Amino acid sequence: MTRVLLVDDDALVRAGLRLMLASAEDITVVAEAADGTEVTDLVDRHRPDLVLMDIRMPGMDGLEATRLLRARADAPEIVMLTTFTTDGYVLRALQAGAAGFLLKHTPPNQIIDAVRRATAGEPVMSPDALGQLITAVTTGEPAPLPLTHADAQRRLDQLGPREHEVALAVSQGKTNAQIAGDLYMSIPTVKSHISHILARLELNNRVQIALLVYRAGRL
Repeated sequence: MTRVLLVDDDALVRAGLRLMLASAEDITVVAEAADGTEVTDLVDRHRPDLVLMDIRMPGMDGLEATRLLRARADAPEIVMLTTFTTDGYVLRALQAGAAGFLLKHTPPNQIIDAVRRATAGEPVMSPDALGQLITAVTTGEPAPLPLTHADAQRRLDQLGPREHEVALAVSQGKTNAQIAGDLYMSIPTVKSHISHILARLELNNRVQIALLVYRAGRL
């Protein structure tokens, strides 16, 4: 059962998300918060697998709350769910360590699927948010990994041959099962390689692996 914490200052939005997620037998909402300042305590008390986090909130916004959570060794996955994709929100959310970025008008079945995928360690991104990210990276705007081409190459060169293959597969958007099939590995071995890649390159999630590969020109 996937345990979810909802964080949004709008009570109606939280109620809608709770009702939506209740239709999935493998997902349960364990707690709600109206402000980013409540998040750390609720995570300690309820141990959610994933946090659905709004960005604009009073007190502490979702970006700062995400940074604080992802700095912890036992951090849950975080998906930003908001109405905004402007002003660099996508880039800042990924830099803070979010696993994905969805708009609030995303269809319910896609939000449920995103919860499952993010909990499994896969990146999730709405088409609008993905378009902003691609535009920013290809036009040279500040990205979650402010590296030069040479810097990105040097970091990837720290990986062993199999880790490099896994990193390339991650950058192509493949799931763990697909990577395992393509590279003739077990799924636990794929997960182990991804964990090593994240630790060795000091990255937060699979999206940042993909961006690093893109910056190095190896996608």
